Amino acid sequence: MAHWNPERLAARLPFLDARARLTAATRAFLTARGYREVETPCLMPAPGMEVHLRGFRTGFDPHLGQGEARALWLRTSPELALKRLLVAGAGPVFELARVWRNGEIGARHAPEFTMLEWYRPGLPLDGLMDEAEALVRTLCPPRVAHDGIETDLSLPFQRITCAEAFSRWAGLDLLASIRPDGSGDSAALGARADESWEDAFFRLLLDHVEPHLGRECGAFLTHWPAPQAALARRDPADPRVALRFEMFVAGVELANAFDELTDAAEQRARFAHDVAERTRLYGAENAWPVDEDFLAALEHGMPAGSGIALGFDRLAMLASGARRIEDVLWLAGYPYSAA
Repeated sequence: MAHWNPERLAARLPFLDARARLTAATRAFLTARGYREVETPCLMPAPGMEVHLRGFRTGFDPHLGQGEARALWLRTSPELALKRLLVAGAGPVFELARVWRNGEIGARHAPEFTMLEWYRPGLPLDGLMDEAEALVRTLCPPRVAHDGIETDLSLPFQRITCAEAFSRWAGLDLLASIRPDGSGDSAALGARADESWEDAFFRLLLDHVEPHLGRECGAFLTHWPAPQAALARRDPADPRVALRFEMFVAGVELANAFDELTDAAEQRARFAHDVAERTRLYGAENAWPVDEDFLAALEHGMPAGSGIALGFDRLAMLASGARRIEDVLWLAGYPYSAA
């Protein structure tokens, strides 16, 4: 059935109306807490720095005598742009941002989707967990369910570290596999012969840990191992772990958050590693350079604080009872599907 078929839209309207109410309630929640809504560019010289994300490539082609031709990408997240605004003094800020990730499609994934991100200078990660829990509890019904898993949002969210989770459900000492320099020791993690440390970590996470998270109550998986720090600050009390959490509700991964790294030199080293790794794994055609302007902003000085990226379409699914992400999209599947 074509995406424009009236019957197809009519079947989704209850979910789409719920999404519209959710959008308004989200803005009300965050503005009441002192956040400023902003809009940042969708076209960026670097769409994001995560190794395994695939971007949509485009470019600027001047035809009125202004500017220079350059490669650009549709953003995979507004993170790097929003942090520039923190440096400029705009925070606390939030954005309901349209983002693009090439090749991602399924019941909970779409190549084009909406990310809710918010950042507050001076807010520690525990405070951000409190705020994210309050947002979900405020915006969703008291009980939400997805794919046979039901969560009671009146219950306090569980907070469990990655090390505790791996010990409890995988029977492994995760931190014993982290070297002093922050790299991972695959043998110490019990990796298979063809696995890197990262491959083994995610296999164990998906098979043994995530099935226990966000079931009877919501959950935060905290203190991620240092090789998965991304743009998070390492824990001063234990540099083997990063100050990062993911949030789970009804078995769905909803959000990823960092106590933000503000050290430009450390972030540059991480970015250089990520660029080399992405090129090695996916080829030069799927690589982009380090975002030098973002690093310049960090060098100027970004205030300490924390930030979070929440999959807004997934939140809309939980709030409305939708089974698939296409139920909360106005033109479901277009233009990625022939149907």
